Amino acid sequence: MSSINSTLNAKKKLEHYCAYQERCHDEVIQKLRNMALNSDEIDEVVVYLIENNFLNEERFACSFARGKFRIKKWGKIRIVNELKFRTISQYNINQALNEIDEEEYLSTFDSLSELTWNTITEKNKLKKRKKFCDYLLRKGWESNMIYEKVKYFESN
Repeated sequence: MSSINSTLNAKKKLEHYCAYQERCHDEVIQKLRNMALNSDEIDEVVVYLIENNFLNEERFACSFARGKFRIKKWGKIRIVNELKFRTISQYNINQALNEIDEEEYLSTFDSLSELTWNTITEKNKLKKRKKFCDYLLRKGWESNMIYEKVKYFESN
């Protein structure tokens, strides 16, 4: 009887958890493990959440990519790496990247790189270049874009 109650209780809690914010399967499974459910109960709750559309990995990946790009100004490399870290399938990663408009991507890179370049007060050209490149690489922008932009800024 307590197993049924714990499963029902977990379903209700996880419905709210998933409705509040998109979640990936790993997050939900970790949450269920922390609730001390066994693997059969975890499977039952995860299947329930998927069937009732509380849990959808493609929707999570798309939402994640849009949010990290628009709010945190992450590049595609960082987004892909973070999604892989959360064991999202390659198909869902590709779907997520399709959510990012190419024109908006390039425009965001241009404005972010200009802001970054103008914010770095380093007088030594090599140190300034390194700080600029390191920052944008950490953000997950493509190295060829970064190096082209450095050449452009240094020539002006």
